[in-house]
Amino acid sequence: MIGTSKILTSVKYGYLLGFFALLSGIFYPFVQGGTLDYAIYGIIVLFVGLAGGIMIYKAGTSDKGRGLYLGIGFGLAAVALFFILQLTGRPL
Repeated sequence: MIGTSKILTSVKYGYLLGFFALLSGIFYPFVQGGTLDYAIYGIIVLFVGLAGGIMIYKAGTSDKGRGLYLGIGFGLAAVALFFILQLTGRPL
């Protein structure tokens, strides 16, 4: 039973990685002849934002550690926003 749970977890994270790679435009550098840097940065930004969203969700559904979950969740969301602003070259 434990092996099935680990396989399911790895498939779940593999699916998320593939989805985020496509969402961040992984094919754009191949079509335009550029580098993969921005696609990888986009995947990282999406994962940080996802982690922040999960923490905010946990804050709404958990009785213990609500403040901690909210703090970490909004902190990760702020970090994702900071990354986006840095990648686009906009000032804070």
